[in-house]
Amino acid sequence: MNDGNSITKSELVGRLAAQFPQLAKDTEFAVKTILDAMIEALVRGDRVEIRGFGSFGLNYRPPRLGRNPKTGEQVMVSEKRIPHFKAGKELRERVDSGEK
Repeated sequence: MNDGNSITKSELVGRLAAQFPQLAKDTEFAVKTILDAMIEALVRGDRVEIRGFGSFGLNYRPPRLGRNPKTGEQVMVSEKRIPHFKAGKELRERVDSGEK
């Protein structure tokens, strides 16, 4: 396990497999399928909402003129679509109260 400050995909799979031993061999496939579906939706520009947990969307950053920090030279920074997560009400409340 890691330092306790985050959970990796493999740790999530391990925890789910331990909690649901009858599904152990399918757990990794299920987690991968869910994450892949979420990624595909975001790539299409769709929003992903998991009720009680939160929503994933994209923030658009238009192209802009920036500066190279080493040389100070102006450079054009291309547009970007940045994934964004907004926690749902239930998640915020449970985290705030320390409830598991």
